[in-house]
Amino acid sequence: MRPQEAVERALSLSRTDDCIVIADEASTANLRWAGNTLTTNGVTRSSRLTVIALRETAGGVAAGVVSRSAVGADGIEDLVRAAEADAAGNEAAEDARPLITEGPSGGAGWDDDPAETGIGVFEGFAPALGEAFAAAQAGDRRLYGFANHVLTSTFLGSSAGLRLRHDQPTGLLELNAKGAGGSAWAGTGTRDFTDVDVPALTGDLARRLEWGERRVDLPAGRYETVLPPSAVADLMIYLYWSAGAQDAQDGRTVFSAPGGGTRVGEKLANLPVTLSSDPAAPGMECAPFVVAHASSREASVFDNGLALGATDWISGGTLTSLAQTRHSAERTGLPLTPPVDNLALRGPDGGASLEEMVARTERGLLLTCLWYIREVDPQSLLLTGLTRDGVYLVEDGEVVGAVNNFRFNESPVDLLSRLAEVGETRPTLPREWSDYFTRAAMPALRIPDFNMSTVSQAS
Repeated sequence: MRPQEAVERALSLSRTDDCIVIADEASTANLRWAGNTLTTNGVTRSSRLTVIALRETAGGVAAGVVSRSAVGADGIEDLVRAAEADAAGNEAAEDARPLITEGPSGGAGWDDDPAETGIGVFEGFAPALGEAFAAAQAGDRRLYGFANHVLTSTFLGSSAGLRLRHDQPTGLLELNAKGAGGSAWAGTGTRDFTDVDVPALTGDLARRLEWGERRVDLPAGRYETVLPPSAVADLMIYLYWSAGAQDAQDGRTVFSAPGGGTRVGEKLANLPVTLSSDPAAPGMECAPFVVAHASSREASVFDNGLALGATDWISGGTLTSLAQTRHSAERTGLPLTPPVDNLALRGPDGGASLEEMVARTERGLLLTCLWYIREVDPQSLLLTGLTRDGVYLVEDGEVVGAVNNFRFNESPVDLLSRLAEVGETRPTLPREWSDYFTRAAMPALRIPDFNMSTVSQAS
């Protein structure tokens, strides 16, 4: 059964007062390699059907949600009944609001077949990868990694007449190079692999392995540090995930104001940076409407189909918005700004390249990426984690060698108040969060006193 037909079938079988159905149809193509040799490739397909049954009660509306994979035509009624049973056992939902009846227009048509990817998405990328294997072999380096491309078609329908569809391509490439200079990592997000510059990525890896042939031991401490876009993405995405309006209103996060309320309107950054999301951002296009498979403190199933627009979370250094549902917006009295599935940080006047920032460094550290990031304190958003795959010492504008790894302790909110320089914004892939969030554009940042709290034995 086609996913559109599954949505219509589930809606027709519903016996509750209202119903929302989401069908996700995904195809995935992947390549994996190790030691300069392709090891596996393949294509898979998957599907998921979510039924949200809404039952009016004396106290409001109760919701029941059930999701299942690979539901055939004969399994739809059982799924609908399971959602209805879940709703029957639940109390009225705090976030209940009238269903959305009209969403954004445009995109693929409701009746069109689901979009599909295949191994052909790597048609231009694979030969370039083969050339990179040969170059690495000649240079006594070994390449490891994978390329993954997922194309998901989402069909959203409701008993209120809503019919919306979105096709989302998500691609990523992760490369590890190993040699006498240790290990180096590079990655990039992409919609279709036509924009992936393999020679540039592998050339950068080779250069960093050369840097790593000289080792320098440094103690823990605070160092002037240049964070590349990937590391910045990992920190800013965690900040974004922590910027829920409801938690802030309830005094649970770094965005809670002393004495009650939120910190919206407060200056957070010492430089006029802007942190924003936009479903139409070139190269980072994502769903222009809310798709919520379940309710949480940052999402509401009742908001399914709600149109999304460009949102500044931080504008000119000032916190201007928090992630809102209709329910939380009513509680906080702030504008309705639901989360969007991409994120960009920009500074004033474009900014310098990473290479230019390094060239202006008298003495400091150049990171590659961060790893194993964990939250220590939600009230300050203090994070801890490790450096990985290359920390380099810069002296008089030149990289002079690789240093030992460190454990860091920093808050991305506090870092914004200590910015020394903001570089040019460019598309990037977060290393830590690439399984969950690939659509990011970030600048390099110069921090005058990044806290390397202890030396790490990780290598």
